[in-house]
Amino acid sequence: MTGLRELQRQRVREAISSAAIRLFLARGFDEVPVTEIAAAAQVSKPTLFKYFPTKEDLVLHRIADHRGEPARVVLGREPGVPPVEALRRHFLDGLARHDPVTGLNDHPEVMGFHRMVFGTPSLAARVSTYVEQDERALAEALTGPYDELTATLLAAQVLAAQRVLARRNWQALADGVPPAELEPEAVRAAEVAFALLRVS
Repeated sequence: MTGLRELQRQRVREAISSAAIRLFLARGFDEVPVTEIAAAAQVSKPTLFKYFPTKEDLVLHRIADHRGEPARVVLGREPGVPPVEALRRHFLDGLARHDPVTGLNDHPEVMGFHRMVFGTPSLAARVSTYVEQDERALAEALTGPYDELTATLLAAQVLAAQRVLARRNWQALADGVPPAELEPEAVRAAEVAFALLRVS
């Protein structure tokens, strides 16, 4: 059970992040100083840095739940389900839910978030670091079913495929394709990608 103090910490953290994202989306990541974010969230600058050690953390904590997700999917799969099949099902489920991580979500804040992350070098570099960490974790999770080389190669290929699929979906939405029209093509593309990833 979450205690009162922890709930208060979560509220403060969310208030800071929401203020930051709102300002960043309105004016650009590099144009908003941390002091302005702290003032908008009604906290001191030292308090802000206690919750978010870097300016990038103010943005990227929004995707923290997805860090290590591919490895968790493989490790938590049902008995008898091959790893790539578990990852395929998970990605297709994300498409059905319009999970932003799949790129199939046209909410204005989600679209703006994607543009900001991939258009800001420091944020894009941090995301690349996360991808590398996810790749290592997935390779480790795959070393049970596969030998080390196969696991390492497959992990890199899976994450590259998911990244290409998500960026392809996001770009189509940015070009004005409605989500309902895009979804069947996004599913078809995912099926093609995961078919290419299957190993014996």
